Amino acid sequence: MQINLNEVGAFSSVDANGVLSIRFGLYLPGVTSAGGFEVLVRIIHQQDRFTPGINPVNVPLAWQLSPVSGLDLWTATAQLQPDPKSHYGQDGIYLYRFQLWWTPAGGQRTLVSLWFTDPFALQTDVGMLAAVPCARVPVAPFAWTDAGWKTPELDDLVVYELHADQFNNTFQGIADRLTYLKSLGVNCLELMPVTSTKLDFDWDYGPIQYFAPNSEYGGPLGLMQLVDACHANGFAVILDLVYQHVDPSFPYAQVYQDIANANIPGMASPMIGANGPFGPVVDFSQVFAQQFFQIANQRWLDVYHVDGYRYDEVTDLYQSPTDTGYALLAYETYLYSRAIPRFGCAANTYSRIIQCAEALSIAPTVLRSTYTTAAWQDATLNSAESAIGGALDAGTLTGFAHSLDPYFGGVYPATKTVVDSAGNSVEMPVAPFQYVNSHDHSHLICFAGTTGDGPLPWGNRNNFYMLQPFAIALYTAQGVPMLWEGEEFGDNYELPQSGAARINLRRDVNWEYFYDGVGVPLIRLYRTLGQLRAASPALRSRESYYYYQQSLQGNSIVAYQRHASATATAAEQYAMVLLNFSGNPGTITIPFPKAGIWTEKINADVSPMILNVASDSVSLTVSVPSWYGYVFLL
Repeated sequence: MQINLNEVGAFSSVDANGVLSIRFGLYLPGVTSAGGFEVLVRIIHQQDRFTPGINPVNVPLAWQLSPVSGLDLWTATAQLQPDPKSHYGQDGIYLYRFQLWWTPAGGQRTLVSLWFTDPFALQTDVGMLAAVPCARVPVAPFAWTDAGWKTPELDDLVVYELHADQFNNTFQGIADRLTYLKSLGVNCLELMPVTSTKLDFDWDYGPIQYFAPNSEYGGPLGLMQLVDACHANGFAVILDLVYQHVDPSFPYAQVYQDIANANIPGMASPMIGANGPFGPVVDFSQVFAQQFFQIANQRWLDVYHVDGYRYDEVTDLYQSPTDTGYALLAYETYLYSRAIPRFGCAANTYSRIIQCAEALSIAPTVLRSTYTTAAWQDATLNSAESAIGGALDAGTLTGFAHSLDPYFGGVYPATKTVVDSAGNSVEMPVAPFQYVNSHDHSHLICFAGTTGDGPLPWGNRNNFYMLQPFAIALYTAQGVPMLWEGEEFGDNYELPQSGAARINLRRDVNWEYFYDGVGVPLIRLYRTLGQLRAASPALRSRESYYYYQQSLQGNSIVAYQRHASATATAAEQYAMVLLNFSGNPGTITIPFPKAGIWTEKINADVSPMILNVASDSVSLTVSVPSWYGYVFLL
């Protein structure tokens, strides 16, 4: 058995007489004509769907055991004969859906599924309708301009997580903000799910499609244009993929549940198992499920030129280093990526494809045990929420400081053994994502206090100054910094811990905050830090030291050192980071590791501060303002 995208989905063509046709293919394992089943495809021109009296054209599909895939395949080629009373037969977008009937031996014909969408649709309309463009003059393929693009190294990434609709409505809306995002030092976009879903808002974590970009965001062309624009401006793009569960309307869940509801025996889904808290759970012990998602990953890489993935809910999806679910998927995707030039894989080098697992409670295990590049983990976020919420005790702040060095004590691996283009072992750097905000949590400012009316409270933006040391920590931490949309100008959405409001309320980015008295100083800080990290090898290095003896001595100031050794192209560099997590200014006496002129970089343009360190390891006393910090470079 081998899923083949060339025989499923919908493909249009035109014959010598100018008549359009669409070839349909649908895998329904176990569903055969000999078993009494019939499958119809219902087709209508997009311009006719709301016109009274114009009904879809029903076309029966024929069953065969595919000689290509070995799967139960239902196919039909529908000629679109022109109809003077409608747009049928004309160029344009055609919408379609399937319908399933069953007639038991000697029994009555029964409607099993009124309609279900195409699981292999490459394009959709709003909601659950699959779509296929038909034109007598072929449309030229998209002209990519990113042939020279190379996915950045992991340690050079600064990620920005966003939801297309909430951030700026469409793929084009995101592209319109690239200049802004670049000013923050961002060079990688993590797009929350972009595949077509039902119209009920749930951040798109209830997938019904896995091959079609959401038509409301701009569809296939819109996503291609966005990725191409990102690559032209130095941004990698990773997609948030939901493979652990599906929406109940996903065809391989819905159809087989409908069959069960009709009391038709001996029929089981080829890829869906039990129901879970987020929806029907994908059963990765089934080969069909394994192949389905492997092929989906490959298509996003090939057709849309994405640079990798953030996998949702890997905590549940991962079972072992040799499981047939997440571990196998990440491995097969890595192997496939080796032949794609933008990932730079050759002899003695690894592929730079980004595979980030949301594995909150098992992130170190997943990084060690699979072909994962990075992982979401909440250690830094949890400590930040506690600290800004008032837990300024030494234990909380020490935990926060240690979270900024995820390799401390061997908690996280620094590398993972993978294979190069020839199959030889090579070490690939791995790292956790570091963040103090994410879509799964309230904005950090909410933990400093809330105010305002509405269905949910708002974070009190008057407390914006308390965000500053956390921003400095984020950009100077080891690992991959990640921002959540709007945090950089004090967006202040409260997120309930449970209930429908957690995911069903839109939280559009408050762009007006960019211009106000809170947003302006925060944006300035984020922009300064973004430029500083990009220009400073020490802040992107794998070397860090927390000054545990000097930190938190009667105050809430922590200090750590970052260091980059000299290379063929860059001199040795040190950075000293001092952070004050309290409402009172304070001092810290700290040994600077190397003699020289140390320059404070955050306020260099408005309040220059230079320290002359006479010899190595000389201790100096520095005063640090409340809820703020410094970064000194040598």
